[in-house]
Amino acid sequence: MTDPLTNGTNDSASLLWEHPSPKDTKMWDFLQRVNKKYNKSFATYDELYQWSIENISELWEEIWDYCGVRASQPYTKVVSDTKTMYPPPTWFQGAKLNFAENLLFPTQEVDEVSPAVIAATEMTRETVSWKELRERVQKCQAGMIALDLKAGDRVAGYVANHTNALVAMLAASSLGAIWTAVSPDTGVTAVLDRMVQIEPALLFTDNAALYNGKTHPVLPKVKQIVESLPTLRATVVFETVASMGFEVEGAKKTYSYSQFTGLNKSPPSKLEFAQLEPHHPVYILYSSGTTGAPKCIVHGAIGTLLQHKKEHILQADIRPGDRLFYFTTCTWMMWHWLVSGLAAGVTLVLYDGSPFQYLAQGQSVKDDLAMPRLIDELGITHFGTSAKYLSVLEQNNVFPKEKGLSMKTLRGVYSTGSPLAPSTFQYVYQAFGKVNLGSITGGTDIISLFGAPCPLHPVYVGEIQVLGLGMAVQAWDYTGKDVSKDGEPGDLVCVKPFPCQPVQFWGPTGEKKYKSSYFEQFEGVWHHGDFIRFNPQTGGLIMLGRSDGILKPSGVRFGSAEIYNVLLKHFADQVEDALCIGRRREQDTDETVVLFTKMKEGVAFSDKLVDAIKGVVRKELSARHVPGIIDECPEIPVTTNGKKVEGAVKQILCGMNVKTSASVANAGCLDWYREWARQHA
Repeated sequence: MTDPLTNGTNDSASLLWEHPSPKDTKMWDFLQRVNKKYNKSFATYDELYQWSIENISELWEEIWDYCGVRASQPYTKVVSDTKTMYPPPTWFQGAKLNFAENLLFPTQEVDEVSPAVIAATEMTRETVSWKELRERVQKCQAGMIALDLKAGDRVAGYVANHTNALVAMLAASSLGAIWTAVSPDTGVTAVLDRMVQIEPALLFTDNAALYNGKTHPVLPKVKQIVESLPTLRATVVFETVASMGFEVEGAKKTYSYSQFTGLNKSPPSKLEFAQLEPHHPVYILYSSGTTGAPKCIVHGAIGTLLQHKKEHILQADIRPGDRLFYFTTCTWMMWHWLVSGLAAGVTLVLYDGSPFQYLAQGQSVKDDLAMPRLIDELGITHFGTSAKYLSVLEQNNVFPKEKGLSMKTLRGVYSTGSPLAPSTFQYVYQAFGKVNLGSITGGTDIISLFGAPCPLHPVYVGEIQVLGLGMAVQAWDYTGKDVSKDGEPGDLVCVKPFPCQPVQFWGPTGEKKYKSSYFEQFEGVWHHGDFIRFNPQTGGLIMLGRSDGILKPSGVRFGSAEIYNVLLKHFADQVEDALCIGRRREQDTDETVVLFTKMKEGVAFSDKLVDAIKGVVRKELSARHVPGIIDECPEIPVTTNGKKVEGAVKQILCGMNVKTSASVANAGCLDWYREWARQHA
């Protein structure tokens, strides 16, 4: 192998890693299975991948068989249509199964006394065996049955990433209810923008959150949330911080968690699992568009389960007993990806708290090495995080091995949320050693990955290794031409059906929103909203940021409409209009949210206004929503029917060549944004 720390992205000098024994991996074993069954002689992942996108039905049948699915009734057909993506085809018709059962009773054999979950915070550690996890889910399920929870009801969590949140999700799913969650650091407005739409029957909440050595009360916000959710039958409070209690002022039917689990005086003697259609909804996630309230994306059981098992077992080569960690909140799709690891027989490592706090001698102390220490302490084998976190370590010159940490159990490091800078690729190998660095991409919309790790493919500087099996991704220019082989930037599209397409968008206008979100840019083809390009030499995927109005600073995804709504509510007497853009250029390590305000006539733009906007956004949404730059602009570009033109300004700010559309009614104002971008280069 060449020197892994040399520069370059298009030749052998950019090679960082190759698997030391690729033929010992699950992906190689799967490749041999395909060779034998279909009389092939594939020797590379690229050959297997090409077969996978040309034989959609056969691929997913093999993944079902190889990765294992627990079903009470077999399927009669893999997929109803291998060509049409909208309306989405039906997968594994005829089968009956339960999502939670597949996580709690994985087809891979596990010892019931071995750890299923290790939960860590800044101040605590908890180990839960497979047997104990099932018992805890059974108790939670009994409380839900006592409150007459039915299949299709929504169960909401205002919870951090801990075992109780996992238990509540599994209990809801076991009965066929639909789980949704928002992190407790989220403001009331942002929570209600989401939960009012889905009308939950139950709300689970923490009474407080611990972060960065401080306790943050949650129940005052819960009071406001409950008042606006009339469909709630009960609010269940986890006493995460014992001193905070569980009473929610003015709320009806509020229970502590221990009271809730004791509601059922005749609990079932064993766990019950509703046997449901493969596409039965299991999760609602939220993807903010550029107009209106956040969209409620509904994901189904079999698509979520099979896609995650494929990614864990084949793409990541994770085995039963391995320890899988992802630094995430329960809001982010990576939490759902993480907890599906149970279905592969892994031990989940859940973490709630700051990644820069570590438990030492009974005290939580600030420590840049907190997560590397946790890797050593808990024997983590696969460590996932955000690109932002790795970038911060790089900037702070944190080198764990120089401080005596071995991280000898670590085999994989995963990064997502935003593109990983080329220099950070190199940093990871200096800091963490010879691991499979999986820079990955996918999203809330598919609850999984388009670009994935692969044990049969090298890691090159700045590149996502491969496209996942069955994911027929291409880069298209604005005319719909495939420019993948040319190495040109284009829109990420997927041209063939895949099982983790959302089953629906929630609400009366859901079908219209579904189609407009993915299938209107290019008729009948999934348009994801990312700019990408492929390296023709390596086949690697390079992410170039969002192509739509979605904002993703530090990997946190939200829509410009959320910012506009706050301005309209609090600053309508000063701000006439605004434009909120995510800026990320090739040289940037993260996206910066830029808010342009057009002031009302006679009102001056000021630092005082900037501070006020930032303060209100922080309070009503979250600290992660606060724009990095707020500036005044003379005019907002709009279409002929008055819609804001965010896309063109985004491309200008990101340094791309913009072909001005005739639909921009006031195209001349784009020159001002070009000059602004030049001055703020």
